[in-house]
Amino acid sequence: MRILLLGAATIALSGCSFLGLGGGKDYKHHSAHSGHHGSYAAHNGCAGNNCLSRWNLEGGIGVDADVTGDIVTGSNVSGPGIGQIEDIKFKDVYEAGYRGELGVSYALTPNRKVTATGFYSEAKGSGEKTIGTLAGPAGTLNGEFSDLKTYGAELGLRQYMKPQRGWLLKNYRPYVEGRLGATHVDDISITNTTLSGAPYAGGDIALYDSGWVAQAAGLVGVEVPISRFSTLALETGVRHTQGFDGADSTNPMFDDISDSNGRTVIPVTLRGRYRF
Repeated sequence: MRILLLGAATIALSGCSFLGLGGGKDYKHHSAHSGHHGSYAAHNGCAGNNCLSRWNLEGGIGVDADVTGDIVTGSNVSGPGIGQIEDIKFKDVYEAGYRGELGVSYALTPNRKVTATGFYSEAKGSGEKTIGTLAGPAGTLNGEFSDLKTYGAELGLRQYMKPQRGWLLKNYRPYVEGRLGATHVDDISITNTTLSGAPYAGGDIALYDSGWVAQAAGLVGVEVPISRFSTLALETGVRHTQGFDGADSTNPMFDDISDSNGRTVIPVTLRGRYRF
């Protein structure tokens, strides 16, 4: 439901000028953002650097595709009762996750903005996986991973390049953005465990406790005007989240299988922006 609401917000942000919410403001192509204070002032009907303090409302929806990071570090585990536990990557466990964003940006200069973004993301487990083998009692251990749910906030700095013209898009503005933030990760466990097809007597295996971790992202994108005071952007890049907080398992032999060194994803986001 949260993803649907954020997606609706993105569409609303992109289309609000079509509904007349832009008032009498006139979007004068991208010369208004060419980096020259004079053209920026002309766009806003004001003079000097007073025109550089401009607030924007932004919303986005997209997908996160895992590329690196182990959710199970089986190579760390040895000892009585253990046969062989696998190293299992996030990308082998989770389908591409959905991510919704809502936030604001503030223009420091015509081509540079500070961004503040709140987000929610969720990735579904892709079904039963083989965790490894046990020596006592002997057998193959299988299970399903609980959904990966996160939420948090990021602060960023976005730098726009000189507006461009192309045969497909009349005007477009490439940009790069760096973000730092904090992410809350819900607890993760292996559920519906079986040993050689029969219910595993040890039950669920706790992997990670819920908690906050740091996150960083490097993004590139291109933004195009779609109405007077609204734009639409497509962006991608790399986002890395630091290692999650390993849980203490009820079975001590699984204590070392949750030593993740972090999760890295490739995000693809469709973002709408409305300039006040």
